Amino acid sequence: MKSQTALHKLLYMIIALVWLINGLLCKVLDLVPRHERIVAEILSVEYSRPLTVLIGISEIVMALWVISRFRSGLSASLQMALVLTMNILEIILVPKLLLWGRLNIIFALAFILIVYYNEFILGKRLKDN
Repeated sequence: MKSQTALHKLLYMIIALVWLINGLLCKVLDLVPRHERIVAEILSVEYSRPLTVLIGISEIVMALWVISRFRSGLSASLQMALVLTMNILEIILVPKLLLWGRLNIIFALAFILIVYYNEFILGKRLKDN
């Protein structure tokens, strides 16, 4: 039970860290310019920087939501839907700009499975005990 609780907390932190790194470092601080190029290709070249920053801020907010555990089931569901939608759109529209091309979907699905497992399997198991 203790090890499951520790794993649950660790996975929450890892999930939040993924959102924080992608939002703050990659988008807001523009340490990975490829993200802005993706936004420019899909949404708008003219507004790519402000849109990228807004997306980054949204990801930072998601990280804070994950850490807060407020309505965690809703948070997990939204995360899974966003990651899947975003990755499908990117694979269709800009596969050449993705770090691993079309293989990005494998990493997206792995992240979705971790979010699902942590919230709906491990989290439920801990609530039931």
